[in-house]
Amino acid sequence: MKRVLLIAVALLAAAPARAQQSAEDRFRGLPPEKQEELRQRFRELQSLAPEERAELRRNLDRLDSLPQGERDAVMDNYLRFQRMSPDERQQILRQWQEFRRLPPEKRAELRRLLRRVMDAAPAERKQLLENMGRWERMTPQEREEMRQRFRERREQRREERQERREERKERQQERRQERRQERRGGG
Repeated sequence: MKRVLLIAVALLAAAPARAQQSAEDRFRGLPPEKQEELRQRFRELQSLAPEERAELRRNLDRLDSLPQGERDAVMDNYLRFQRMSPDERQQILRQWQEFRRLPPEKRAELRRLLRRVMDAAPAERKQLLENMGRWERMTPQEREEMRQRFRERREQRREERQERREERKERQQERRQERRQERRGGG
């Protein structure tokens, strides 16, 4: 999977130049070590199963069809991924595989939540990400305790809202009664 991603990015990086000059001219203009690196990547590409090459082609086509801003974001994400330590990259790949195994509706929900985090104000986003990090580091028991506290707080807030509604209702009834008495007494 990592090889496929590397090859896709290598192909994508060359995409803007494709329209300006021939592949052969671009290749000949590269330093010898870069030419050898590309030869090696080409050999890797050729060694892939036809299905993997087809998937790679679909991904590259999809990437090419993105608006420039989104394509730039993909490249930035890829470069950040490459700067990660091998352990961090493994963790990201494991999480990606877990995400891919989720049912489509759960993936959609997670995407919606991620968009909400990313669209949040910087201070709120920072707090959300810190909370997510703390959650990630918790043991299953600690998570269950947090869930229980959340349920208790939610129930407490629900009860408080209900009390406030009842108090408002009582005050409204009292005001109505006062107005009725004033009309009777004044009429």
